[in-house]
This record gives sequence, structure tokens and C-alpha cells, in this order.
Amino acid sequence: MTDFASVDAWRADAVRVVLGSQSPRRRELLSLIGIPHEVRPANIDEHYFAGEAPRDHADRLAREKAKAIALPDAVTIGSDTIVVVDSDVLGKPRDEADAAQMLRRLSGRSHVVITAVAAMWRGRMLSGVEEVGVTFRSLTEREIAAYIATGEPMDKAGAYGIQGYGATIVERVDGDYFAVMGLPLHRLTRLLEELGLRYDFGPLRLRT
Repeated sequence: MTDFASVDAWRADAVRVVLGSQSPRRRELLSLIGIPHEVRPANIDEHYFAGEAPRDHADRLAREKAKAIALPDAVTIGSDTIVVVDSDVLGKPRDEADAAQMLRRLSGRSHVVITAVAAMWRGRMLSGVEEVGVTFRSLTEREIAAYIATGEPMDKAGAYGIQGYGATIVERVDGDYFAVMGLPLHRLTRLLEELGLRYDFGPLRLRT
């Protein structure tokens, strides 16, 4: 039986959490695991450094996002996701023609999704990176056009979203599904534990 008075007391000492992202998917994932949070988009320069590897790029941006919104009384979280195929990084499509080109390139083959997550608490920063293999089924030109017509591909790296209509074009995921959505939850909760915070399937608390 649940003691609701105890639950209220437990939540009263929850650690404040701020997410440096406007992504509705990341917000949904934090809510999914019961972590109340605020949203403060981190406006940073996301250009590549010369010679920067995709994994290093994602990790740097996640850390910069967490740092950009740092607050003395909160744990701040930043994350970045990129899609890599043939060593090329696919960002968000510029327009529908660009989205179609990306989807043709991904059709019937595998690519890699790289998602980095960073957490900052009381001046200390930790981060980690997940690399996930994703395989598409073969797509016809009609299917590509119909998928683009939904609007879903236009604001997503690689021109697809696995949590929406795009779920029907993904044949296989080798790794953390939630990293493909944009926030590796297992990695994040482990980082928070290392920072001295406790996750007991709900709001974060200080570890005692």
C-alpha cells in the first residue's frame, strides 16, 4: 500500500532539474521516467570544429548545452543527436528535397545514430556517448514522398523520427532505443548517480 504522505515528503526534497533542449521527445522521456524538470533551451553554436569526429562533436555540444544553462541550485542536462552514414553526418534537412535525398540514402541499409548526454551539478560535469545501429527497410519513391508529406522528417537529424511514423520504416535497432529518440536514459541515470544524486524511479534526491 502506498503511503501518500510519505510520497509528498519524498518529493518535497527533490533536486531541481533543468533540461537544455526544446525537443519534445527529450521532455517526454524525462517525464516517462518520473523526473520533473524545467526547460531552458541552450542557444549555442553547433558548428563543427575542423577535424572534429562526429562522436566528439556530439559530446562537446551536449556538454556546452548543460554548461550554458548552469544554475547553482539545479542539475542541468544537455544532449545532442547526430546521424552518420558512410562517415557523413546527416543533420536536419534544409527542405523537402534534402529530406528526400537523405531518406533515399538511408533506404534499405544501416546507419549509426550518435547521442551524447551531459549532466552538470554544483560545478561538476559528466558526459557519455551512445552509438546505435539502425537499419531501414527499402523505401519506394512514393513512400518517401508520403512520409515527407507528414512533416515529421523536417526537424529531425537524418530526416526521420523513430518515435513517430518513422517507426514503420525501421527494421532493426542495435543498441539503446531511447538514444535514437534523443536521450539515453540508462546512461543519464548512471551519470546522475556518479554526480551524487539518487534516482529511485522518480524525482532526483541527494544521495545520503
